[in-house]
Amino acid sequence: MNLLGRFFKFSEQGGEGQGTAAPGTDGAGTITRERDLSHAGVLRVFLPVTGSTRIVLIRHGQAECNINRVVGGVKGCTGLSPMGRRQVADLADRLFESGELRDATTLYSSVLPRAVETAERLRPVVGPGPSALGPVVQECDLCELHPGESDGMSWDEVVERLGVPDWDRDPSVPIAPGGESWSSFIVRASDAVRALARRHPGELVVAAVHAGVIEATMISFLGVPPETYRRGWVHIAHASITEWAWVPDEDRWILMRFNDVCGVPLS
Repeated sequence: MNLLGRFFKFSEQGGEGQGTAAPGTDGAGTITRERDLSHAGVLRVFLPVTGSTRIVLIRHGQAECNINRVVGGVKGCTGLSPMGRRQVADLADRLFESGELRDATTLYSSVLPRAVETAERLRPVVGPGPSALGPVVQECDLCELHPGESDGMSWDEVVERLGVPDWDRDPSVPIAPGGESWSSFIVRASDAVRALARRHPGELVVAAVHAGVIEATMISFLGVPPETYRRGWVHIAHASITEWAWVPDEDRWILMRFNDVCGVPLS
């Protein structure tokens, strides 16, 4: 029984039936053969693709640098705020109850403290258990945009001393001396997620990352044109889940879920 069949009984023409019989029965309690509705346009249900690799990206909880409006590179990031820890704890409770990430084989994070702390707090509920899963694997390529000389500055100080590039007009300009541009960051971050898929064929992999990394995958994997993906075109909540499936035979990405914050308080 597909998901639609649990709620609707369809007529032979594919429309919603008028009877009150339970889905999957003929009204007398006799089980009827489920009809293939894959041709019915919006009624199509996509089944899991055999051999695909699942990549689950979890944005870190709210961080101190978010609250204090500090550029949160390796110098400016000091970890999660109290609200951020509560968000991650509530997500951990949900994952414990659901067991939805118990099949994960590896847990990654960026090297920034807010992502590392998020991953460590989720580690007991990701995979078959902390000892079986192994340590969190930290990778710099999963970091937020590298801020260069602006790292650790307040955003007001950045505006006053360095200025802020207009990435809507030219995304190739670095954020600050020694830092990345928006366009180079998109390539680096999306390539890092692609590398995870190639490294773990057919597995479920979880990574604690940043809003920018998730946004980069949306832009790159969905083929969003540059005139559309201006900064802030999507909002990605703290401690939210975005899941991709990579189909290796077709080199194709499928967005399974986006910004899933069920059970997590919003900051």
